Amino acid sequence: MIHAMRTQVAIIGAGPAGLMLGHLLHQQGVDSIVLERHDRAYVERRVRAGVLEQGTVDLLNAAGIGERMRREGLIHRGLYLQFERQRHRIAMSDLTGGRAITVYGQQEVVKDLIAARLAAGGQILFASEDVSLHDPGGDQPRVRFRHGDERHEIACDVIAGCDGFHGISRPSIPQGALRVYQRVYPFAWLGILAAAPVSTEELIYVHHERGFALHSMRSPTLCRLYLQCRPDERIEQWSDDRIWSELRTRLATDDTWRLTEGPILERGITAMRSFVVEPMQYGRLFLAGDAAHVVPPTGAKGMNLAIADVRVLAEALVAWYRAGRTDLLEAYSATCLRRVWRAEHFAWWMTSMLHRFDDDDGFQQRLQLSQLHYTCTSMAAATSFAENYVGLEQV
Repeated sequence: MIHAMRTQVAIIGAGPAGLMLGHLLHQQGVDSIVLERHDRAYVERRVRAGVLEQGTVDLLNAAGIGERMRREGLIHRGLYLQFERQRHRIAMSDLTGGRAITVYGQQEVVKDLIAARLAAGGQILFASEDVSLHDPGGDQPRVRFRHGDERHEIACDVIAGCDGFHGISRPSIPQGALRVYQRVYPFAWLGILAAAPVSTEELIYVHHERGFALHSMRSPTLCRLYLQCRPDERIEQWSDDRIWSELRTRLATDDTWRLTEGPILERGITAMRSFVVEPMQYGRLFLAGDAAHVVPPTGAKGMNLAIADVRVLAEALVAWYRAGRTDLLEAYSATCLRRVWRAEHFAWWMTSMLHRFDDDDGFQQRLQLSQLHYTCTSMAAATSFAENYVGLEQV
């Protein structure tokens, strides 16, 4: 037996995009149901991005989700680019009229959004299995799934595919309807979360002859650190001693600065790719976040792009329901893709400038160093970097 359900917008995926979309729609009187294949505990503890652009922070505050972020988030008004054992600060706020980034983990944003949706009576169906989309190109799309021992079908007006790169939303679109743009990078990031007091108050992006490194944080006592590695390496090859030794080497400077170390709580290796599909919509199915585009983590754009997508989608859906307007929904893909491609370029540019490539014979490294010197000494170049990193207000 299949249990029939009805909502206006069926949202696939309870990541930042799906949860924020549901929250924004609820505030405007539009009903939604969120389906998530994992349980709540898994969703709330999975560690992802941690850098929020100014626009993301502003939207979270405007949507009433920012109270804990304002209390616990770390506001950064600059960051460091390091090369040739020298550290150079980019004063982002000074260059962008006071705009900044906030370090606040994606899983914390997810916790805040889940709490807000449930407090408002919103439906988030965790541990939903066998999800399938039906007739997404028609006027009466449906979503079928199993929850516990029961099967359900949701009749809806619109489906929002917010279920990530490996989700079912994008593959539900007929072959040939989307054009794929993709670049796979010949390296990966080894990331760790360590219980160690931060060694610096701002992020450090490092160009080193042994490969890229990044010093970030989640709180004053939790460090998030990354090392460039090969994509085929296994995490078992990286002992604690090897990780800390490599971090000390790549982060070393000519002054007295020292890296603070501590117990490693989590570790993992993440492959890197650039990926975009066009258009980001098919009939009544709208893709958002990683379902439509993936960026290398170098530019800290992934979650911010997902939030930007659903802000556009929420405005378009509200205009459709309230005034019967279709123009914003029809323009959804083009509107989002302007920001997506700007972020893709910035992430590609940072990745290309900071990482070591296997086929580099020295020529590329010299180009990288030239670009780093220019970015750190030219007001125009530093301003462009800062504007892109904190997030452009208009694209």
